[in-house]
Amino acid sequence: MFGTRDDVLQWARSVVHENRFVAVIVRSDTNNGSRGRTSFVLIGCERSGKYRSRKKDFVRRDAESRKCECPFKLRGKLVVGWQGWMVKLICGSHNNELAKSLVGHPYIGRLTKDEKTIIAEMKKSMVKPRNILLTLKEHNDNSCTTIEQIYNARSVYRSSIRGSDTEMQHLIKLLEWDQYIHWHRLKDEDVVCDIFWCHPNAVKLCNACNLVFLIDSTYKQIGTDSHCLTLLV
Repeated sequence: MFGTRDDVLQWARSVVHENRFVAVIVRSDTNNGSRGRTSFVLIGCERSGKYRSRKKDFVRRDAESRKCECPFKLRGKLVVGWQGWMVKLICGSHNNELAKSLVGHPYIGRLTKDEKTIIAEMKKSMVKPRNILLTLKEHNDNSCTTIEQIYNARSVYRSSIRGSDTEMQHLIKLLEWDQYIHWHRLKDEDVVCDIFWCHPNAVKLCNACNLVFLIDSTYKQIGTDSHCLTLLV
């Protein structure tokens, strides 16, 4: 007997994780006083059911679905009189092989709200992703988060800061915010073809030591031609 619906879900997920598979909510309902509605939760294997395409006449050619109609089912139901929740095993078998390890699983490795906050704070401090991952695993020995999920979380955080601006628009805003000396040239009125910026302290150094300049010019091609010019004083 369990006290709440969340207690049922927490227990079920901890048990299935020990057995190396993932459980998800297949269907649930809450008794709100309407006729015929009861409080229950149906828990199944993540590979239960069939894949349903969101687009009509769409054929998956290069990928396979994780869905394989796995029959595993657990049902949690609120006991009459609101005395707690009861769990019943409907089917305890699987039609697929269990995973050898859950490390790297997209569901198990999901970041909590607190972990996302830690990543954001460490990103502000310029901490490297691998060190962020080590910190998360120090806080949670059972963490199955991978380095790829850390990179994705950092990318989401950067996008949230940038808002609706493009990366170039956000860069120019930061340059203006920090009072950098900057200049850029546009092509077709909306494409930046050249950009230059310089820290105010670098200008002071240039004025004080203007006899020798070291120029590091780098050329790199990724899809389109791009140039990077670094001036060392």
